[in-house]
Amino acid sequence: MRGVDLAGTRVCVAGLGMTGASAVTVLAGLGADVVTADRSEGTDRSLPAGTELVVTSPGWAPTQPLLVAAAEAGIPVWGDVELAWRLRPEGQQWLGVTGTNGKTTTVRMLASILAAAGRSAVAVGNVGYPVLDAVVAAPAYDVLAVEVSSFQLHWTSTVEFGAAAILNIAPDHLDWHGSMAAYVADKALIWRGSPVLVYAVDDPVVAGLAAGRPRLIGFTGGRPGAGQLGIREGTLLDRACSSAAQDVGRATGGRVETPAGGVALASVADVRPAAPHNVLNALAAAALARSVGVPPEAVREGLRSFSPGLHRIALVATVAGVDYVDDSKATNPHAATASLLAFDPVVWVAGGLAKGARFEEVVEAAAGRLRGVVLMGRDRDLVADALRRHAPQIPVVDVPGTDTGAMEDVVRAAASLAAPGDTVLLAPACASMDMFRDYAARGDAFADAVGRLGT
Repeated sequence: MRGVDLAGTRVCVAGLGMTGASAVTVLAGLGADVVTADRSEGTDRSLPAGTELVVTSPGWAPTQPLLVAAAEAGIPVWGDVELAWRLRPEGQQWLGVTGTNGKTTTVRMLASILAAAGRSAVAVGNVGYPVLDAVVAAPAYDVLAVEVSSFQLHWTSTVEFGAAAILNIAPDHLDWHGSMAAYVADKALIWRGSPVLVYAVDDPVVAGLAAGRPRLIGFTGGRPGAGQLGIREGTLLDRACSSAAQDVGRATGGRVETPAGGVALASVADVRPAAPHNVLNALAAAALARSVGVPPEAVREGLRSFSPGLHRIALVATVAGVDYVDDSKATNPHAATASLLAFDPVVWVAGGLAKGARFEEVVEAAAGRLRGVVLMGRDRDLVADALRRHAPQIPVVDVPGTDTGAMEDVVRAAASLAAPGDTVLLAPACASMDMFRDYAARGDAFADAVGRLGT
């Protein structure tokens, strides 16, 4: 393990969720003097006496009084990713992924591709395996596919990924960051010191961040140019990362690209589900894997063997000719837009906690394919307002109940709007905690309600 000696250091762990619990266990194993602070106990307002280091959970914003007090006292504040980076085993490679949406799917695809190439690899972060647990695992992993949120990136200072991708950037978590500019700046920290920068060519914010930087690999949903991965005639094509070109690129510090027409990696049909935004996730994962020398056949095998996660464009059932699809993970308008554009015609189930989001753009993008809309949750009126302004012709059913049992009414209302051949899509564009424990519980409630249709 690398050189940070925390034995005897008084460390305050702020937040006792999954990452906080992981930090407590790891720090105690290193001999640190660990104290904890958790908002649910009201102990986040003062810095414990003698604190020399704060390790914060991602959900704690910089405005939390304890973190403000640490900054004012000159006490370093690290996130779990920063601590893990300082503890990582010698020779372990980190590949990073951030973006407003698609992070979990992309790192899981990447881990599958790396495993197909014979690498000892694992997806870590919000996929359910904390990065701190991964760096202390024995035997050590060769490669970590690391999902990093803007929160986690904010609390890094020395992390430098071997290759790093930004998938997309759209307004989200602005209450935490304070502004869109601050959110974008924290996302861009993933490229600090990285020798390979993977970026979304089709996303204007990400493309703007990438402009003028060296060592770029782009990925696009269209035909790829030199130095890019993309799609041609149903094939995922690499025009950036042949082994020979990658060696030259590393030696010169310049752009890496393949000659001529590029290298075929897989077919679009190898990506499950093959929705446009998920194909972009696959291209990003492939770009990261190829940048570290993974052969084309491993990309193909890794994508073929990849199993999509629950609540991510998952077909629940087909009832009376109508497909019911659970994309409860679509917790912001950007994610919901991508999901809606994969289906036509569609009955959209939306609403929940808006987190300051606006819904005009998602309504405008999807209006032409909407059969109807069913609204639920605390902030459903915000979605209704956008529909009245931009798609007044679309039938809307408002379900006022905010208890968990309201999902039964939601699904029955959606079924009444749908015709055979339609898709009823749960893509709420909102967080779930007004009605449910989390997005997974919301998706499970949707699936249970679909299962009771016709009973």
